[in-house]
Amino acid sequence: MTETQSTHTEATAYDVVVIGAGPVGENVADRTRAAGLSTAVVESELVGGECSYWACMPSKALLRPVLAQADARRLPGLSASVQGPLDTAAVLARRDSFTSGWKDDGQVQWLEGTGADLYRGRGRLSGPRTVTVTGPDGQESVLTARHAVAVCTGSRALLPDLPGLDEVRPWTSREATSARSAPGRLVVVGGGVVATEMACAWQALGSHVTVLVRGDGLLGRMEPFAGELVAQALGEAGADVRTGTSVKAVSRENGTVVVLTDTGDRIEADEILFATGRAPRTDDLGLETIGLEPGSWLDVDDSLRVTGHAWLYAVGDVNHRALLTHQGKYQARIAGAAIVTRAAGEPVQTEKWGAHTATADHAAVPQVVFTDPEVASAGLTLAEAEQAGHRVRAVDVDLSTVAGASLYGDGYRGRARMVVDLEDEIVRGVTLVGPGVGELIHAATVAVAGRVPVGRLWHAVPSYPTISEVWLRLLEAYRDA
Repeated sequence: MTETQSTHTEATAYDVVVIGAGPVGENVADRTRAAGLSTAVVESELVGGECSYWACMPSKALLRPVLAQADARRLPGLSASVQGPLDTAAVLARRDSFTSGWKDDGQVQWLEGTGADLYRGRGRLSGPRTVTVTGPDGQESVLTARHAVAVCTGSRALLPDLPGLDEVRPWTSREATSARSAPGRLVVVGGGVVATEMACAWQALGSHVTVLVRGDGLLGRMEPFAGELVAQALGEAGADVRTGTSVKAVSRENGTVVVLTDTGDRIEADEILFATGRAPRTDDLGLETIGLEPGSWLDVDDSLRVTGHAWLYAVGDVNHRALLTHQGKYQARIAGAAIVTRAAGEPVQTEKWGAHTATADHAAVPQVVFTDPEVASAGLTLAEAEQAGHRVRAVDVDLSTVAGASLYGDGYRGRARMVVDLEDEIVRGVTLVGPGVGELIHAATVAVAGRVPVGRLWHAVPSYPTISEVWLRLLEAYRDA
């Protein structure tokens, strides 16, 4: 791999050009290079992308001590020694180590091993199969793609149109994961994954957190009990969770953030985090040069090829299918395989669960929310399964009744749900809420993606005494329903 920047505009031809060097773009490039296709990768910020520096890794580094302390406090013989506050400076220092101090040398070294050429700068489409890169020094490089251009530019935080927002200098997910200290008072606007995780983290790191949720609960896209249990735990930790509340206006007065709500409340804070949605990074991508709308999500087929453009792929957040790093990497593996196959002139496999079909995006998406308690899900919720037209039944189990959960910690609270297709007798979805459940979800993912018959699951014997024995309890509940 060479880090390349031309000083002229004569076009350089590659088999594949990848715009965006986050985990998704890296995986597309890895797949195409492994097949022998020449590949250029364009990155305007840090190689490794949002996940490595402002999302997955720093946020989970902040949350891991929080969850470990919460677990320890549930254990007699250990709880007395962990009642004090966390060492916030030490937690932030460990967070910094996981981002490599926001330097990408290690990620560049990994990319180097693939044999791809790295172009640093802003990459824009300038016509079919053509990408123009404007480097940090203003020099332009024109890259052409014989077979494919893959757009892997991800998404950014979406801020609302509110009076006074610019002067407030609000936090987005980036500031929330990279802050140098804990604000004394933090308002979190939103009820999704970023909002709940950052509320959990900063409350434990010394902030007094107020969560403002427009809807009637947290984690609205998951099973309802997930948000209920997380809200209960946040309240017990000292956070103030207010549902049915919208922000009307914000201002900063003598350094203090002032929030006015539609319920007539005035809330003062040191910082405010907006975690109210995501937007695609396509506004400055040159989409207009190929007949697409700048700023839009890119519609793709199941091989991740953009509708109406046989050479263009949109992989990861930018296609709006499943805004999760691991799902984007899955899409990258599928897209890379499809690009390689089409480049060889061979037919792609278009059937469900085929080598070139991202079926899991529709049927078997796994997710973990690293709050206390953790929330883990795979596949469809009950509502999603019903909306998709499946005839299903949901069975629930109180996780505290499982021996492994009782051993995990005193006062264990949690719940599990399994959604079963009554016609095919397969599992359509599983949701687990409780301490430590994040490490259990891959078993559910395998069951859903593998379309394992319920009758066969009776032969998958869970080890005793582990929390995974919840599988037996769920099967029993389904049998007895």
